[in-house]
Amino acid sequence: RMLTRTPSVVAQVFLLLSIVLVIAIAVIQINQQQILSPGLKYGIVLDAGSSRTTVYIYEWPAEKENDTGVVSQTFKCNVKGPGISSYESNPGALAKPFDDCLNKVKERIPVHLHKNTSVYLGATAGMRLLRLQNETAANEVLASIQNYFRAQPFEFRGAEIITGPEEGVYGWITANYLMGNFLERNLWRTWVRPYRKETMGALDLGGASTQISFIPEDSQETFNSTLQVKLYGYNYNVYTRSFQCYGRDEAEKRLLALLLQKSNTSSNVDNPCYPQNYNTVLTIKYFSGSLCTQSLRPANYYPNQLVNFHGTGDPGLCQEMVSLLFNFTACRDREDCPFNGIHQPKTKGNFVAFSGFYYTINALNLSGHFSLAEFNSSMWFFCSQSWAQLQFMLPKFEEIYARSYCFSANFIYYLLVYGYNFDAETWPQIHFQKEVGNSSIAWSLGYMLSLTNMIPAEGKLIQLPLKPSLFAGLLIFLTAMALLCLLFLVYLCIVSHNRKNISHVEHVFIPE
Repeated sequence: RMLTRTPSVVAQVFLLLSIVLVIAIAVIQINQQQILSPGLKYGIVLDAGSSRTTVYIYEWPAEKENDTGVVSQTFKCNVKGPGISSYESNPGALAKPFDDCLNKVKERIPVHLHKNTSVYLGATAGMRLLRLQNETAANEVLASIQNYFRAQPFEFRGAEIITGPEEGVYGWITANYLMGNFLERNLWRTWVRPYRKETMGALDLGGASTQISFIPEDSQETFNSTLQVKLYGYNYNVYTRSFQCYGRDEAEKRLLALLLQKSNTSSNVDNPCYPQNYNTVLTIKYFSGSLCTQSLRPANYYPNQLVNFHGTGDPGLCQEMVSLLFNFTACRDREDCPFNGIHQPKTKGNFVAFSGFYYTINALNLSGHFSLAEFNSSMWFFCSQSWAQLQFMLPKFEEIYARSYCFSANFIYYLLVYGYNFDAETWPQIHFQKEVGNSSIAWSLGYMLSLTNMIPAEGKLIQLPLKPSLFAGLLIFLTAMALLCLLFLVYLCIVSHNRKNISHVEHVFIPE
């Protein structure tokens, strides 16, 4: 009897232990599971502007906020050499300059994520002009880029020429995103839409075009230039307008062509916007070869003919010449039509002016926001300087930019005051800014944000204390052990019961 009782006790102990362990493991596994973020995702955007190409790396948590990634810029690299539209006659030479930036990009993004990292190239006004001038050449340039990126380890999503309105709206998205007008963190560290926060308008000045984008006072009134943008689950109706040939470089080419047209001689031309005593020799093709200056091209046009430009540093005359670059008469004094006969709603609220706007303001030794009177006096002072004095005034001295800042300042004045109708009262609402935190204000981030709507979010990964295979193995083992113990106990019960019956029968049949 003692022998039967011992296995029974052992089996009961094992059965109890198995049940307790199964429950304990299940409770620990459920309660101790850790929700891990799936880590970071990366995107690469190449901003192929008219004067240069800039490469940006953006990263965001792989679980997304309301369909749009919370994106930050982690790296920026300027590709050596001119913009991609300059390679029209030799598209094959385009790839080599990209290598330097792309090698740095490869180092910045973890190798195991390369094949899942999307690359987008957006080309702006320089390529828009080339496509109008020579569509075959524009396609060859894009094809050369496609070939280059197909050999890279990243997921290339294509090279495209974006439209002026797209460029404007992407710039608007970037500015408002960086200013925190779409998302902010609340007390519980979660992202929420800021309560009653106004968006800002965006002013972008590139080399070949300029853009204005903002939400008009009456956002219900639809202009044919209004685009609807959906971000973080909300819709925005943005008025956006792009002016081709009103970028800084193309506008200056138009000025040079105009000065040549008005000059008595075709070899020596005075330029009131160049600093006093500055001289430079340019080919006619340099400024008249562009689509933007076609109407100003001389009748007997010899592309390689040389023109000597002599700077006279005359702010008054410079202003007069710059005003001729705008067609203010097409509007016939209609208030909602600033220039070139284009309808524009009244500007409203604060604006951020970046790219070429910022660099020119910086050269005038101004920053942030200031009055129109301050801008005018700084411009007048700057434009009266001689070439020799300028070299001591500029924080960074590069001839090609230094000679043109006076022109740029006057062009900005006309564009903002007469083009967009900013006045002494509304001018201080313009903030001239290059970046917010470490992120550049450029259309490329807005482009990336819009495209993250198409990049699927990854679900959070659940990490358990025990690996699923180990957890399953233990459960099976302990359950099997519990079942075996149970069967063994049932068996012992039956054996014990049978023994009792036999001993009872024996007891009955024992003779007296």
